[in-house]
Amino acid sequence: MSDKETLYQERLTRYIKAMRNEKPDRVPVRPCAAEVTAAYAGYTCQQVVHDYRYAFEAMLQCCRDFDWDATVPNMVACWTGLTKTITLSYYAVPGIEISPDTSFQYMEPPDETAWMREDEYDVFIKEPIDFIANIWFPRITKHVAPPGSPASFRGNMAMISGAAAMKKYFAAYGPHIARMREETGTPAAFSGTLKAPFDIIADKFRGYKGLCMDMYRQPDKVLALIEALTPHLAYLAEQRADTSGKLPVALWLHRGCLPFLSPKQFEKFFWPTLKEIICSLWNKGIQTLFYAEGEWNGNLKYIAELPEKSIIYHVDRGDIFEVHRAVGEKFCISGGIPNDLLAFGTPEEVKQFTKKVIEGVGKDGGYIVDACAIMQNDTKIENLRAMGEAAREYGVY
Repeated sequence: MSDKETLYQERLTRYIKAMRNEKPDRVPVRPCAAEVTAAYAGYTCQQVVHDYRYAFEAMLQCCRDFDWDATVPNMVACWTGLTKTITLSYYAVPGIEISPDTSFQYMEPPDETAWMREDEYDVFIKEPIDFIANIWFPRITKHVAPPGSPASFRGNMAMISGAAAMKKYFAAYGPHIARMREETGTPAAFSGTLKAPFDIIADKFRGYKGLCMDMYRQPDKVLALIEALTPHLAYLAEQRADTSGKLPVALWLHRGCLPFLSPKQFEKFFWPTLKEIICSLWNKGIQTLFYAEGEWNGNLKYIAELPEKSIIYHVDRGDIFEVHRAVGEKFCISGGIPNDLLAFGTPEEVKQFTKKVIEGVGKDGGYIVDACAIMQNDTKIENLRAMGEAAREYGVY
């Protein structure tokens, strides 16, 4: 066994034990590092978005230099070669719509031209796949014509070249993850992704404001669509999951936090189907990385309903110590190191705060060091390094 493979197995064992809410040899470090990797490697946001090979190389360089126990193979999720080829309209891309040094942005649809109209619930509910392919997709692209409309050369080329770009992009991840293992001894942090049914509708179809109005004007339709999408999302998460059962599926949560939804709205519209998906995955031995973006402490009583060890609960803006008191006996906790501290603090401040979290949350195991939210290019490199150093200095059991 090579030195890198030995290191890989040590890190993977450490990471898995923590995710199972057990006590490894020390607290693992698993950064969700996006454009900060580009800054470290000397690339702009534009470069890592326009050419995913730069994003891959930036991540490999960080894996070599920072002694991470696991990380996301590529947290810069938008590749221009795919999105612009298909002519997707809901991304603002560095160097095109925004400045070269700004992280790519997701754009909500205008209220009057949402990608799903308020009177289209029944059509979507009846045939979700047909609606997505024939109605939604032509609306989110600039050149693809809907069925029954005259096709164009540019529209046909968008479909053909977009399919080729998608195949090329996703096929590149396997070799990249293998390089992470073979060249740096670093495991991938998760396998597969998931979104809550409510979030999918808010993000990609109605827009958040449109969906808020629909919850009041036609709540039964909203619930029916949420329920119609649930089996599709559960199936996709299961199909993309780690076949060995070691790594979790990543669940990126957007609109379930306060103040986007009231507790009553959360209980009615957001939670039941999401809980159903998480439980169905856990019944198959698949954990979920519950990446709770925003303030979720008001919903902790619902999180506590989930089966023990079924999730890794990631803390963003919530009080991580309150989270630990509420659900730390059942679930591993990750995150809790503030992004503003990483951006504007000093290395010593970062180390002391990380120590405080380790001692308060990770003293008995079941904690993974990470920033509160995805790290972009405002994170100071010296603070990123200090966070990892603190885990190795103060996190030994």
